[in-house]
Amino acid sequence: MTDSPVPAQSAAEAAASVLDLAPVLPVVVIDDLADAVPLARALVAGGLPAIEVTLRTPVALDAMAAIAAEVPEAVVGAGTVISAGHVDAA
Repeated sequence: MTDSPVPAQSAAEAAASVLDLAPVLPVVVIDDLADAVPLARALVAGGLPAIEVTLRTPVALDAMAAIAAEVPEAVVGAGTVISAGHVDAA
């Protein structure tokens, strides 16, 4: 049990709240880390704040971290998670 004043959400509730942000969830493959933040800013500006970054490229985790740090209005998550290592890293 935590001292958090916010009740814990179930996984389904958390997923539903993210999907409520926009009717479309863009799935992006980022090959160049320099593209991550501008792409996220463009998606947010276009009304798509929930972004899935596939873990198919070597820069994917760094891209997610950059988006989370520099585009606070974006909700970024990992896609193409195919290993336990990906789960831990994401």
